[in-house]
Amino acid sequence: MQTQSLSPVFIGRHAELARLASVLGSADAGESQAVLIGGEAGVGKTRLTEEFLAAARAAGAVTALGSCVEIGAEGLPFTPVSAALRDLYRTLGPELTAAAGGQQAELARLLPELGSPDGVPREAHDEDGRARLFELTTRLLERLGADRTIVVVVEDLHWADRSTRELLAYLFRSLQRCRVVVAATYRSDDIHRRHPLRPFLAETDRLRRVERFELSRFSRDEVRSQLGSILPEQPDEAFVDQVFARSDGNPFFVEELACTLSSGCASSGLSDSLRDLLLVRVEALSEDAQRVAKFVAEGGSTVAYPLLAAVTGLPEDDLLDALRTAVGANLLLPTDSGEGYRFRHSLVREAVGDDLLPGERSRINRRYAQAVEADPTLVPADERAARLANYWYAAHDTGRALPAVLSAAVVARRRHAYAEQYRLLERALELWDDAPADVRAGLRPADYTDAYPPCDCPEDTPLDLVDLLAEITVAARLSGEQERSYAMAKRALRLLERSGGQDPLRAAWFWAQRSRSTESLGRGDGWEELSRARELVRGLPPSATHAEVLVRIAGWIMVHKSGAEGAAIARQAAELARIADAPDTELHARITLGLLQADAGDIDGGVALVDDVRRQVADRHAPQLASRTYGNLSSVLEGAGRSSEAVRVSREGQQLLAGQVANATHSWLLANEGESLLMQGRFEEAAVTLVAARTARIAEGPLLCAGVETFQGYLALAVGDTGTAAKFYASSSEGFRFDTQPQHQIPLRGLGLRVAVAQGRYEDARRMLLAAIDAGFPNGTARYAWPLLAAGAAAEADGPWPLTGDPARGQVLERIRTAARETPRPAPVHEAYALLVDAELARAEGRHEPELWAAAEAAFEKEERPVELAAVRYRHGEALLARGADARAAAGCLLSRAHAAAVELGAKPLAAEVAALAQRARLPLDAPPPEPAPAEPADPADSLGLTARERDVLRLVADGRTNRQIAEELFISPKTASVHVSNILAKLAVATRGEAAALSHRLHLFTPAS
Repeated sequence: MQTQSLSPVFIGRHAELARLASVLGSADAGESQAVLIGGEAGVGKTRLTEEFLAAARAAGAVTALGSCVEIGAEGLPFTPVSAALRDLYRTLGPELTAAAGGQQAELARLLPELGSPDGVPREAHDEDGRARLFELTTRLLERLGADRTIVVVVEDLHWADRSTRELLAYLFRSLQRCRVVVAATYRSDDIHRRHPLRPFLAETDRLRRVERFELSRFSRDEVRSQLGSILPEQPDEAFVDQVFARSDGNPFFVEELACTLSSGCASSGLSDSLRDLLLVRVEALSEDAQRVAKFVAEGGSTVAYPLLAAVTGLPEDDLLDALRTAVGANLLLPTDSGEGYRFRHSLVREAVGDDLLPGERSRINRRYAQAVEADPTLVPADERAARLANYWYAAHDTGRALPAVLSAAVVARRRHAYAEQYRLLERALELWDDAPADVRAGLRPADYTDAYPPCDCPEDTPLDLVDLLAEITVAARLSGEQERSYAMAKRALRLLERSGGQDPLRAAWFWAQRSRSTESLGRGDGWEELSRARELVRGLPPSATHAEVLVRIAGWIMVHKSGAEGAAIARQAAELARIADAPDTELHARITLGLLQADAGDIDGGVALVDDVRRQVADRHAPQLASRTYGNLSSVLEGAGRSSEAVRVSREGQQLLAGQVANATHSWLLANEGESLLMQGRFEEAAVTLVAARTARIAEGPLLCAGVETFQGYLALAVGDTGTAAKFYASSSEGFRFDTQPQHQIPLRGLGLRVAVAQGRYEDARRMLLAAIDAGFPNGTARYAWPLLAAGAAAEADGPWPLTGDPARGQVLERIRTAARETPRPAPVHEAYALLVDAELARAEGRHEPELWAAAEAAFEKEERPVELAAVRYRHGEALLARGADARAAAGCLLSRAHAAAVELGAKPLAAEVAALAQRARLPLDAPPPEPAPAEPADPADSLGLTARERDVLRLVADGRTNRQIAEELFISPKTASVHVSNILAKLAVATRGEAAALSHRLHLFTPAS
């Protein structure tokens, strides 16, 4: 609240200043701090922050101030943050630019002085622009506060727009060790039950680093001290009593009463009305001064002098006389920059504004709008569109308000202020029917709407109602208003249906959007809506929208059930996108196709497709596309058991995308890396990585957070912390409560099964196992299905069933065996798990078959699964011991190797089980290793780094086959064959197919029989 107190002496507030001094000291020590200061209007929040900022500057801190504008709730996004950053820019200049770290164009959305955000290309699938902007702002402040203390104060938070509130909440949560204080003030008496600031305060109360306190009114002694500092002589006690009784200790009212009573303005008695009290001195001004006050009251927190001159219509001399009168009466004050005027206190501005007649308010707003349209330089460029929208709306001029509101919505979207964009578009919808037809015919074209098809007409075709509904659908979704997004899509579909259903492409687009909202709201899985969209686009000519709809359908199939149908749709989407010149959509389709190919068993082909996209996007400014490429490529590699490669790809993606993507996206890559480290038995590294993934501010990724917690649960079980594992299972179950994706549900059930076994709840473990089998294991879920089946079979073997004589046990084992027969085995690692399931089923049936365990051991020796290998050796040794004394030496060797591996990995429960078995069998755990088997002749291809699929392709290249012939031979596409050939040439360091063939013959890579 911008004000300059009449009291020349700062009264009281010793405890509050001490708290703020402590906050500043903690910040000086390198701990970021956040403070919220509440209090009723006029209680002295601004005066307190003035003293705090002065003390901070005296201590060497750099300070910045930004105030929320009451107009901000209607579309002035980030105004106080922009003002504060502008303060820092004036002070630090080049240092701030350097701290932007090459992201000036993005940060220009908040601070236009850094450049133009128009130079930053927007991806068609950029869903996290706002989160990225928040993170860049956090990083900027952290860099500025690395070696100096920065104090940022935001005033009047009760008027803040939603984007500002969300950015502040993000800063409160995210600022790490740095010398930064972020403080904000708000009116506590304005925070009614439904005020938008209330949930913000509730959220920040849960944050350890946020300190919140409220200022109380003055005591009688403090009122006496305040009056003594204002009046020329000490007041008598009767006067103090009168002022204290009427002001109730509110410092601002004390000042007003002191001025009013001492000047005799209310000698005949003072009204009890607060507004009347505040208007007493206004009404004593000249007519011109009152006119100026009314215009300043309606113009916002501050009004520049040139704008005031343009709207009041007064001659310059008369205007200056009126301003001098208002300033002399302590009603108005010049701004700190000296370029405009503001009220001494916003309470007075509100009182003057509330006293305006309806027609008077409309006329003043019309004058403002006309002045700004005539000379746009009268207001800051980043506020111009929003101010015009609000001025014309308040002027009740529908014909001028509608285009202004739509223009402001575009500006808000470009600043990633999706909440304000959504509010402005809703206002446009409110104005639509009342706007003249000629105005609607001249509106701007449709703005960004995710491959939405305006119509078969020129790009500059004016917006129509369906287009507006499309914009609201997207803006509502991006701002978190899923219910409203669903409603807008539904309304648009009814409108299209009533118009005769002649626009199937737009209808398909709305059905696809409705599918997303349906799934987000937990009202279904969205397949029915996508099926409607698919039927609508069937047979239509190629277009970006057609391709986009098919990409969404293929993506849904990939996530929920996989299969050949999804691959065919993804292939069609890629071709349609190529024809329609939609390169990003084409690349997304190709990623989806590669994943579906890998799910179907062609892992090398799928990896090659995704890796080809990775190479194409590596040098482009397309962070969302690149993150999807790296995230999914690492996931496919992990699914194939190639964990080391998965870790490498994930880390490469993190390095490439550092600073370009939101933390949630970075966390996804970290989570993939953590999963692969876990599967490799690198528990300490996995623990650090998974914690980093969870603590990387996943404010907008509950599913990602639940996924990370699932793997943290597996890790806790592996190291013997069952209690922590149970907690992670409970929290991840809550996070996945409304989710239906098999890639989440199968590992979650697997964790629940293992926790139940660890706690001795074998009946619960069986129920979870059967529930998982009932749900099924579609293509693409083998990586999770096989460990679950193995754990389920082991639970049946270890459970109390032999003692209880459970008659259903045979049926359960048959269910496991049937599921194992039906579950795909696309990679060797899955074959290893299948052998493990066979061995566990035999154990569950009371059969000790070392041959089965030996086969599983041999399979796992070739895979990156050291924990499973150690466990298999343990069971192999156990089976040998059950066979008789002849196998004790071999069993002892197996147990020794299993125990050594478990200890080295930190798998405490496994190590304890092995040690217990060795103790019962009286076998030492330091048995010498067996003699190594004779080494097979080295394969020259191994040194070249060729995959199995690449060896097949190279063999056919050496035979002189073309790409098409290779594709037919190996049942892959010619494009995939081409990608394999390119990879082979690179690995062999040759330029042509002929050179590759010659090299393969020279190294004898292939015998004639092969």
